[in-house]
Amino acid sequence: MTKDIYVQARADHVASLSSASPLSAVEELVWNALDADAREVKVDVVQNPLGGVEAVRVSDDGTGIDILRLEETFGSLGGSWKMAGGGTTPTAHRRLHGRHGRGRFKAFALGSHVEWRTTMNAGGELLSYTISGDADNPGVFHLENASAGPATGTEVYVTGVRATVDVLTNAEHVVQTLASKFALYLKAYPGVRVWFCGIPVSPVVVQRVSTPYTVRTESGDEAKLEVIEWRRKFSGKGRIVFCGRDGFTLHERPSGVRSGLPFSYTAYLVGARFDELAAENALVMDELHPEVRAWLDAVRRILKEHFRQRAESAAAERLAKWIAEKSYPFAADDASPERARFDEGVAEMRSHLDGFDALPPSERTYLFGLLLKSMAPQPKAGKGEA
Repeated sequence: MTKDIYVQARADHVASLSSASPLSAVEELVWNALDADAREVKVDVVQNPLGGVEAVRVSDDGTGIDILRLEETFGSLGGSWKMAGGGTTPTAHRRLHGRHGRGRFKAFALGSHVEWRTTMNAGGELLSYTISGDADNPGVFHLENASAGPATGTEVYVTGVRATVDVLTNAEHVVQTLASKFALYLKAYPGVRVWFCGIPVSPVVVQRVSTPYTVRTESGDEAKLEVIEWRRKFSGKGRIVFCGRDGFTLHERPSGVRSGLPFSYTAYLVGARFDELAAENALVMDELHPEVRAWLDAVRRILKEHFRQRAESAAAERLAKWIAEKSYPFAADDASPERARFDEGVAEMRSHLDGFDALPPSERTYLFGLLLKSMAPQPKAGKGEA
């Protein structure tokens, strides 16, 4: 059996949805798998012998795509079966993410040809079929029967990859980015596993530390805040993420607070009130909405104090290390003006020398010696000296 499915939307609108970044496209495909009750989702980048990307594959062990809902799933843009599903997945009753029927089109941001190879349980029998689409005509999908697979699930296979997909070959960066996106979800549902090129996407693996807080606005409203510091530094500053009661991201923005430390962080603000604000389109107004501004101000106060304490702790640990390795030329209890000037010079040195803290003790001792020598008073020139 073959069949064509037509999307009821303008072609330019469909095309605009497929212009997402590769990372955003992968994120949406993972969400689609999780919304299909998948317990395990695997993302793989298929490379040729020369290291070029030939395909991107996202596979899951979920319930598959319901053939009875194909017209609704692939033919209706702006609506989704998820809106009528009570807000939870049918089997595991996990919180649903997507509701607008747009995520599938982001797959075209990865490549020009996309196939959804899916197997579902139809009345106790496994039924398999393939839905395919092309970027040059994203308003039409083709349905074809296939031989039944061994179990339910879906594999999204993208070929004709775009040049921008090369960003996915940096596995370390991708894993940490995905971990930041799925952090609260994976904590809420510990039985779920997401993999990227064989590496577990786990916030526990890629985070340095997670610190919980309670945020209170001046009006007395409360929400939970979780500040996760990541092991590596992302481009850009830290971010504040508004999440609903189940931890789903509703809106995110730059925090406006610098950590002053060599890592990135994400501040997750979680509360039922944010579901309501998102429904009112208030979160996207940021500072222009009085209540949203009050939440942002409260979070920023906590972040500033959090990183002030973290900076003090990091400085104390650093000093203890230098004293233990005997590279630091002063005692820990030395309160002399000379030490204060020396510490100012060290701070200046660290700001200009990347990797200073990773230097071997012998090199650090040498640099500290040069700095100490430069601070020594110079002898005055004698009579008759030029």
